[in-house]
Amino acid sequence: MITVSIHNFGKYPVSPKKIRERVQKTLTNNGITSDCEAAVALVSREKMKEYVDEYYKDGEDHPVLAFPTTETKGSFTFPPDNILHIGEIIISYPWVKDEANKTGKLVEDIVLDLAEHACLHLVGIHHD
Repeated sequence: MITVSIHNFGKYPVSPKKIRERVQKTLTNNGITSDCEAAVALVSREKMKEYVDEYYKDGEDHPVLAFPTTETKGSFTFPPDNILHIGEIIISYPWVKDEANKTGKLVEDIVLDLAEHACLHLVGIHHD
């Protein structure tokens, strides 16, 4: 089973069920079939800035960050609980709202697209 925990730190109006389903579908479509877990957090602009300052140090306004377990904690060995810990996805909800205002897209659609994009990073699919 693919388990996805959702941490909505600002109680933002987004469906945890839809996020969970999109992440599960993305993992399954990319060959993840064993028991695994991932985490998705929706955070404030300030909290996202803290993560960017600590881990990226590029000063950019990132809409989403992906932290694969294999990259953050060294070499991966299968855990004793037999659950593959994929990693964490952090989404800046204020960035999402700004983007929705600019593009006319639904906030929830942008959150889901960012969750999928970051999920692809967690399984090793990257862009240029």
